[in-house]
Amino acid sequence: MSDLKATLERLYALALLGRQLGLERVQAVCDKLGNPERSFQAVHVAGTNGKGTVTAFVGSMARAAGKNVGVYTSPHLCRFAERINIGGAPIEDDKLVHYLNQVMDAGPELTFFEVATVAAFLAFRDARVELAVIEVGLGGRLDATNVIPPPRVAAITRVSYDHVEELGDSITKIATEKAGIIKSGSAVVLGKLHPDARAVAEQRIAQVGAREVPLGSPEPVPGAPLAYPRVALVGSNLAVAVTIGRELGFAPEVLAKGVEQTVWPGRNELLHRNGQELTLLDCAHNPDGAVALSHALDPSVLGDIESRKEIALVFGAINTKNWRAMLKRLETVAGHRVFVAPPVKKAVDPYEMSAAYTGEVAEGVPDALSRARQLVGQRGLVVVTGSIFLVGAARASLLNLPTDPAIDL
Repeated sequence: MSDLKATLERLYALALLGRQLGLERVQAVCDKLGNPERSFQAVHVAGTNGKGTVTAFVGSMARAAGKNVGVYTSPHLCRFAERINIGGAPIEDDKLVHYLNQVMDAGPELTFFEVATVAAFLAFRDARVELAVIEVGLGGRLDATNVIPPPRVAAITRVSYDHVEELGDSITKIATEKAGIIKSGSAVVLGKLHPDARAVAEQRIAQVGAREVPLGSPEPVPGAPLAYPRVALVGSNLAVAVTIGRELGFAPEVLAKGVEQTVWPGRNELLHRNGQELTLLDCAHNPDGAVALSHALDPSVLGDIESRKEIALVFGAINTKNWRAMLKRLETVAGHRVFVAPPVKKAVDPYEMSAAYTGEVAEGVPDALSRARQLVGQRGLVVVTGSIFLVGAARASLLNLPTDPAIDL
């Protein structure tokens, strides 16, 4: 058994603890390890949707500006190391093994996500990261990442219904949790928020003595088109990221270069094979994300795809998500549906989906991709969505990539 395999088995065993929101455990272990969370400046990004996209954009902009950049995101698509990115590349396996074991030894009481978070802080400290771009795992106020000191910039991308059991059953309650990342002295960038969410965020900004930065144009250089594929589809997320970049002092040409060099797999990612066989991977995993994807699948946006008969939806979800509402929002975009279970324990039975919406059932992800391609032919579009875990499995299958086990944490 490799060191990495053994270490990940040790880490994944902590999944039995589930999610335990709170900062005390993480802070105690950080104190024991010399407070690595204080070794870098940070951009902290929360939001129901779009926070990973904003994190990826800002990390790329900072690298284009010549910064030594760390990026922390979750969950992973294919390999666990993707979560801890330094200098534009996933952390090396030997370093990942070292940091994960160091944290688990120092804090046996920590949860899966808490261990990963502290490991990222240690990796960033030892790599002498100047700027860490950190995506919140869940909520914000009590998320493990929130032990960091006041960030240079705190951002909230969107607030909608998700994780209601942990965060609350209203926009106001959910926004209160996300606004917990706003700290004294930080600049704050707010995306296009629901009025109730904006009110909560602005109240927090006033309470702690932070400073709101007005949301600016998504164009780094006004009037100059960006060479970022499918840039129109990231809309307000791009505006949030570019506004953050401006606040960090990056020049317009640096912002543009950073956007154009951004790599964020599985998010509106269009894969080509042999010049045809287009497959769109999108990690939309809640109704809000499904709405954004439905706009992206409009024929006026897709170009060569002329009708929904040429689109097949490969869909799967986990049972904590409102998959019925997602399918409702995607009902008119595709002429074919293939339901399949993502490779995690909480997967919804695809036969339950086929009872609610017309579609076929596949026994595994490769079979689902193959059947969807048969339905639309070489020139049609296969769209894989509903769960990041499904998208990760599909991407690994299509590109023959190595994988670590998926986990809903």
